[in-house]
Amino acid sequence: MSGELAQEEIEFLNSVFDLARDGKVTGLHSLITQGVPVDLTNANGDTLLILASYHENIEVVNMLINEGADLDRMNDRGQTALVCAVFRNNLQLAQLLLDSGANPSLGNQTPLDVARYFEYAHMQELLEKH
Repeated sequence: MSGELAQEEIEFLNSVFDLARDGKVTGLHSLITQGVPVDLTNANGDTLLILASYHENIEVVNMLINEGADLDRMNDRGQTALVCAVFRNNLQLAQLLLDSGANPSLGNQTPLDVARYFEYAHMQELLEKH
């Protein structure tokens, strides 16, 4: 038996990531309760939480947090879900991640570095409080 996935398995896994990107909270939650790992990671190291954060799907992010997603997992570029929320300048999402315990000092560029680079004053203020 080889360690490679069949095409059908690859397509299924890609569809799971699409659910996170597209904000399909019910479908994604169903798959997680059936055994899909909450910290499933794609070829770029992106977790479901990172993808949902980047695409600003707050309901999916909230569900993944409640299911125990690793808030501080970094992708292959050294980005966390919080970095994605800051990059998108989404204060509500950044606040949710911070309130849930996300570490604001992680990443190749920390969330504060990103906020400063893009001159997101409100985001800088939020991050400096944590």
